[in-house]
Amino acid sequence: MSTGTTHDYLVRMRDLILQERECAINLDMDGMTEAVREKAEVMKVLAHIENVDESDKEIVMQIRHENRRNAFLFKSTLGWIRNTMEFFGQRTVTSTYGSRANTVASHVNGRLLSGRV
Repeated sequence: MSTGTTHDYLVRMRDLILQERECAINLDMDGMTEAVREKAEVMKVLAHIENVDESDKEIVMQIRHENRRNAFLFKSTLGWIRNTMEFFGQRTVTSTYGSRANTVASHVNGRLLSGRV
């Protein structure tokens, strides 16, 4: 990574966060991987900065805001995936009734996603 000013690194970090979200939305895993890799490099440089110039506070706030938006997107997407997997793992065959009006357990495990063809 080339040398630059703190302002340049902050602007690059903001742009990478936006790029990361755009790649996630478009399911561009290669682009997202590259954005995350670049973000890690920029973070290594920014980790050594102790004081941010007053004129750069606006960019820092934008970075915080956009990073939280990404975190919400990823967290809600993960929840959606978990709920979907839970749904597909539920029993698909309801219990049936026997001749004496009692319930008879089904022998089917009910998993829509069993891994078998």
